[in-house]
Amino acid sequence: MTSFLRLVVGLLLLAFVAPAQADELRPGYMELTQETPSEWKLVWKAPILGGLATRAKPLLPDFCQLKLETPRLSGPAVVATGKVTCSRSLEGATVGLDGMEPGATDALLRVAPLGHPVQTERLAPGSSSFTVSAVPDRWQVARTYFVIGVEHIVAGFDHLLFVVALVLLLQRGWSVVAAATAFTLAHSITLAGTTLGLFGLPQAPVEAAIALSIVFLAVEIAKVKPGEPRLSERLPWMVAFLFGLLHGFGFAGALREIGLPETDVPIALLTFNLGVEAGQMLIIAATVAILAALARFAPQARRPAITVCTYLIGAVASFWFIERIWA
Repeated sequence: MTSFLRLVVGLLLLAFVAPAQADELRPGYMELTQETPSEWKLVWKAPILGGLATRAKPLLPDFCQLKLETPRLSGPAVVATGKVTCSRSLEGATVGLDGMEPGATDALLRVAPLGHPVQTERLAPGSSSFTVSAVPDRWQVARTYFVIGVEHIVAGFDHLLFVVALVLLLQRGWSVVAAATAFTLAHSITLAGTTLGLFGLPQAPVEAAIALSIVFLAVEIAKVKPGEPRLSERLPWMVAFLFGLLHGFGFAGALREIGLPETDVPIALLTFNLGVEAGQMLIIAATVAILAALARFAPQARRPAITVCTYLIGAVASFWFIERIWA
């Protein structure tokens, strides 16, 4: 690789290695579960990073009184539980978070009234409150978890880099489609199985292995030789399926962090997975479009661009792998 390419890779590496915990999806989580006509149980989880733990607090209507227990640390989050006593129903009332400043981590709000469907909403700076409905929209949970799924694949940098590397390796339309389909089927199996408690793996080694899977693809791209197809080129669907099983455990770990609504597990799981697939298709389409544009308008730059991306992907994934095995 030329000195120029080394310089470009070095600069890009410095720009992108910052997200150390690339696979983590850690929004805040606030749950209100009604236990009697006047009493609710509140659970509030705020990640230490992202501004929620230090600035945000539960927002409740004036006719409700909150008695919060002493917060405790649970992994990378502060968790507090408490009792909420309300003099009337929450129907039509506004609940949410107070103090969500611009740039703060999003939060998932779940309201579970007695005898009524669960209501779920994603809170963000600028839209940090939610009006409890008398007749909730049955698609609230579906919409919320679909968006979470899209955000996880697009903002979960290791999954994103894996999909990009897969496209850079194969490049041909049908090969990419076959590999993407195999990847989808595989991670759907492990995502569903782990989430439903049928099987599972410890999260730390899974995250390290996911980083290693990206390194593998980067090496395969770097060693491509015309007329000498490697295993990943001859059987791309098999490689994608095997790694898809692994990435499914990663998706399940992220979903476990934010929790699933107890009464809506099937729809939340399905729409989260559909959101992941929608995000994956966006990444594939964008990568293919960029490669096509380079081939048409700057064909001489296409190979160097792929080389730069390959070394960048491999370097970042190697950094993640070393960091995760030593964490």
